[in-house]
Amino acid sequence: MDTKNKGFTSKLVHSGNIPDDKGSAVTPIYQTSTFSFRDADHGARCFSGEEKGYIYTRLGNPNIEELENAVADLENGFGGIAAASGMAAVNIVYLTLLSQGDHMIGHNALYGPSRGIMEKLYPKYGVEYDFVDATNIQEIENAIRPNTKLLYLETPANPTMGITDLEAAVNLAKKHDILVCVDNTFCSPYLQRPLDFGADIVLHSMTKFINGHADIVGGIIVAKDEALYNELKFVMINVGFNMDPHQAWLARRGLKTLSLRIDKAQENSVKVAEFLESHPKVDWVLYPGLKSHPQYELAVRQMDGPGAMISFGVKGGLEAGKKVMNNVKLALLAVSLGGIETLIQHPASMTHSKLSSEARETAGISDGLIRLSVGIENIEDIIADLDYALSKV
Repeated sequence: MDTKNKGFTSKLVHSGNIPDDKGSAVTPIYQTSTFSFRDADHGARCFSGEEKGYIYTRLGNPNIEELENAVADLENGFGGIAAASGMAAVNIVYLTLLSQGDHMIGHNALYGPSRGIMEKLYPKYGVEYDFVDATNIQEIENAIRPNTKLLYLETPANPTMGITDLEAAVNLAKKHDILVCVDNTFCSPYLQRPLDFGADIVLHSMTKFINGHADIVGGIIVAKDEALYNELKFVMINVGFNMDPHQAWLARRGLKTLSLRIDKAQENSVKVAEFLESHPKVDWVLYPGLKSHPQYELAVRQMDGPGAMISFGVKGGLEAGKKVMNNVKLALLAVSLGGIETLIQHPASMTHSKLSSEARETAGISDGLIRLSVGIENIEDIIADLDYALSKV
C-alpha cells in the first residue's frame, strides 16, 4: 500500500509492510542469519546491486527493513537504519560524522550515556566537544568553532524538559555548514518531526515510545537524504550494530499502536501535571502542557502535543525524593520510559547519584527532581499512588 497521503495512524499500521507470499496478515519473523540464492547468477546480481535481494541479516532482513521503512515514512526522511540499541544508534552518528580534530556541540542535559561516551571515549580519537544549554540559541552560537561538524540536540531534554527551538538552531547550524542530529525519543514522530524543521538526522531509542512495551532494546536513525543515509548505513553494517529480526518484529508490532498509547498517556499526563502543580509537597513542575513551563509557547508551536514525560521537584531535596521512591506502589521504580506502565525515578539517588550535588545542579538536576513517565493506567490510580507517596514526605 502507498501510504504517502494516508493519515499518521494509517501509516503506523500499514507503512513499510512487506507482502508475504503465503498471505499472512503479519510479516513472518525471518529468524535467519543468511539467505539462499536461486542460482549463481542471482547471487551475483544481489551482490552487485543489480537486483534487490537479501544476502545476510547484518546487511539486511525483511523484518528490519519493514521497521526501518515505517519509521522513515513517519519521520518524513529518506531512509531508516535500525540498530541493536539506542546507544548503538548514537555511536553510528558519532563514528560517521566526527573525525580526528572535529568538534561537536551537544545539549548539556543530553541523555547521560550519549554525553558520557563523548566525554570518556571520543577524545582519545581526537574529537572535541562542548555541552551548552541548547535552549539558549546564543549559547550554541558562542560555542561554534571553525572545526564544528555536528550539533547534537535532544528536545525535550532528559530529564530537565528544556525545549530547543529547532527552527532557530537548524538555521544557525546551516550558516556554518554544521550537520544537525536530533534525539526525538521523548516525543516520537507522533508529536514531533525534526526533519521537517531542517534537521539532517533524527534518532530514537526504540526501547521507549516506539516499541512501548518495555520488552526490547533497540535504536533507529532516519537520514534526511540518500548520501547521508549511505554513509550511516556503511558504518552500521561494518561495525556490526545491526538489529535482530525478532527484535525488529516486536518493535514493528509495538509501533502500530503508538498513537493510541501516546494519546492515553498524554491525557493522563495533563491531569497528573495539574495535580502535582497544586500539591503542597511539590516545589515545581516542568511539563510542556502546562502554561507555567518557561517554553510553553515554543512547545505549542513545535510539538503536536505535550507528551507523557514530567519532571517535578519535591520539597525536602534528596531525602524527600528517596522517600517518594520508596512509597509508590503502582508506579514502577525503574529507569527507561515510554512504556504502557508508569515509571518513576529519582536521578539524584539513582541515575546521577555518582555526580556531586554541585555537578547535578550545573546540569539542572536538583536533588529533589523526580522524573515521571506516565503510563496508560486509570488516572485515578496514578494520582492516588503519587498522593500516597508524597504524603510520606
